[in-house]
Amino acid sequence: MPYQPGCADDDTLHEECGVFGVWNLPDAAAVTALGLHALQHRGQEATGIVSFDGARFHSHRGMGLVGDNFSDRRVIERLPGSIAIGHNRYATTGDTILRNVQPLYADFEFGGFAVAHNGNLTNAHVLRRALVRRGCLFQSTTDSEVFVHLIAISLYSTVVDRLIDALKQVVGAYSLVALSNEALMGVRDPLGVRPLILGRVGNEGTGGWVLASETCALDIVGADFVRDVEPGEIVVINDQGVHSIKPFGKARERFCVFEYIYFARPDSVMEGMPVYDARKRIGAELARESPVEADVVVPVPDSGVPAAMGYAGHSGIPFELGIIRNHYVGRTFIEPTDHIRHLGVKLKHSANKPVLEGKRVILVDDSIVRGTTSRKIVEMVRQAGAREVHMRISSPPTTHSCFYGIDTPERSKLLAASHTVEEMAELIGADSLAFISIDGLYRALGKDGRDPRRPHYCDACFTGDYPVPLPDQQDNAERQLSLLTAND
Repeated sequence: MPYQPGCADDDTLHEECGVFGVWNLPDAAAVTALGLHALQHRGQEATGIVSFDGARFHSHRGMGLVGDNFSDRRVIERLPGSIAIGHNRYATTGDTILRNVQPLYADFEFGGFAVAHNGNLTNAHVLRRALVRRGCLFQSTTDSEVFVHLIAISLYSTVVDRLIDALKQVVGAYSLVALSNEALMGVRDPLGVRPLILGRVGNEGTGGWVLASETCALDIVGADFVRDVEPGEIVVINDQGVHSIKPFGKARERFCVFEYIYFARPDSVMEGMPVYDARKRIGAELARESPVEADVVVPVPDSGVPAAMGYAGHSGIPFELGIIRNHYVGRTFIEPTDHIRHLGVKLKHSANKPVLEGKRVILVDDSIVRGTTSRKIVEMVRQAGAREVHMRISSPPTTHSCFYGIDTPERSKLLAASHTVEEMAELIGADSLAFISIDGLYRALGKDGRDPRRPHYCDACFTGDYPVPLPDQQDNAERQLSLLTAND
């Protein structure tokens, strides 16, 4: 699901998908809808559920939020069974069409198969061309469909062996939940870049099982956390219990560090670490690295709140809600003119003038992407009467695009890729600007710093160190070079 350039004012990073699956639970579709609701922050463009009643598969997919699609009991009643998987999608511009909404479903010789995918395959275009040459007919433009065709043409007999065959041909960062007539399956990529966890409802012998992108989805359905699905592991859940298969060789883990900074819900636990605590520690480290004299610490809500609390706690400067977020503004609000579009930030955020007026303000946010939102926020705080505005960012500068399932602009549109911190401060109108260092980020997460020889996380958006190969990017470069050579 690669990025396609969209509105220049869309100045945030987006996690592109959330996945959820249940085995052996009454009203599995309803439980799945609750789980997807808890994962709504991971994708707001579309959602879907596929259920299995022991004889037939049932599917409902639609555009919009989970509540828009599954609040009607009649929809849930058309999804019978005690087994189901679901998906929330954040689609990039041009991708928001019903045929791309997951879970994807296909009928095979061995029975039905449904799959929901979080992440990105970095060789999807290469594989797609090869599959089309073999006669495969693609029904969507999402890279997730590659899994379906690889499974279809596999010569292995069992579903699990066909899935392993497919996984050994793809390259990328991904987590999957898949459903066949006989099993619910969960998969993480060999480096564990994208998250997936296993939970249980009730006793092991009589209860049910849950797979989800985050632990917050377990809480809403009353499930207990069991463990993270390990990098490179396939978890197979069937009538005989839970089975673990590890078809890949051991690799050094590279979990996405931005899950801690922004993507995960703050009440989730990622890789054994509470996200809320991690963000507060990041804020405290930011205060140690980049102190400044000020009167108030103000978060840019909502993602900047825990880091701002950490900054305020370490610095001793009071924490205040100087910016109030309007939670009832949808993504589809019409902005028909340039003037109204410029005012759009005030639809989502408004200044709390009594807190800001006459004050030296430290604004804490999670990232700067294009810089357009930061500039408007700083301007709004100044208009509310702030004497000084100092911006502090709880991530290192975002200098590289992500190819692993995070919606980021191309590198030329990333402000930090072409400007110094001082130049960025001037462009957004701040009196000063500072980012946490990459070593500081690692320290906040319990490491001694970033060892460039053995980095613990995927931090490619900050360092350009891409841990998973990028065959599609190389292929595209070679094709462009070939065209230029041919034109010469």
